[in-house]
Amino acid sequence: MGSYAVEDVTLPNSVLGKAQLLLAAFESGAVRLRLSELSRRSGVPKATAYRLAQELVQWGLLDRHDETYELGIRLFHLGQRVPASAVLRAVARPLLTDLFTRTRAAVHLAVLDGSHVLFLEKIAGEANVLTHSHIGGRLPASCTATGRVMLALAPDGPERVEELALGGLPSLTSRSVTDPVVLARQLAAVARQGYALEVEGVRPGYASLAVPVTAGGQVRAAVSVTAPVAQVSVERLLPALRAAAESIERGVERGAPRDTGHGKRMAKAARSRVGHTAG
Repeated sequence: MGSYAVEDVTLPNSVLGKAQLLLAAFESGAVRLRLSELSRRSGVPKATAYRLAQELVQWGLLDRHDETYELGIRLFHLGQRVPASAVLRAVARPLLTDLFTRTRAAVHLAVLDGSHVLFLEKIAGEANVLTHSHIGGRLPASCTATGRVMLALAPDGPERVEELALGGLPSLTSRSVTDPVVLARQLAAVARQGYALEVEGVRPGYASLAVPVTAGGQVRAAVSVTAPVAQVSVERLLPALRAAAESIERGVERGAPRDTGHGKRMAKAARSRVGHTAG
């Protein structure tokens, strides 16, 4: 996958714009980057990247470990305060935990972020943590079940697909769809059936099934389950997925539940029980 700087914008003149490109360099899934890699991925000259990286470290937006940089914890704290995602996550978390308990498959909550999906939540056990996804991580929308169901049903889905095709569809495995005509045909089928099934397009040996989460008549997010191919049955998993999505929709309409002491204790118990990870 190309860098955010190359895919989406030209190099800005402002200091703030260049700092944003440095942070966006981590969007491809990299955890730690050396200065040279940070400069290459962002498109910011190395000397400027070094100076801005030092300031971002002081602000807590980046952390430095020897010769490498990683995203700072302050970004995580700020992200938890974004109203839309905060309400969605607060409503969805206990329902996703229930879905994991019922299916024993890794469960994801994702939203569209440009040409990618952004994972807001993930719940998985030790046996199915999976390395291809983590909370706050991004993957190409055309490769994932969550991305496909949102592209197929979103009002601006066709425009997003056209933009994807212009830059060339990304490939994560040999089974990833790279032909825009094939992708358009598959998305039309997803729109008709209301769910997306992805088989080995993200990780060999694994499949994902996803359904949309709507609010105000529009698709806002998607919920998916991921497991070894032999364990992903549409007939078995789809009813539970749709029930979870409908419950999330009703919860979002009512608003986020208050974070009581009892709720915190229940969330902590659930995480210890099912292995709530960012793997």
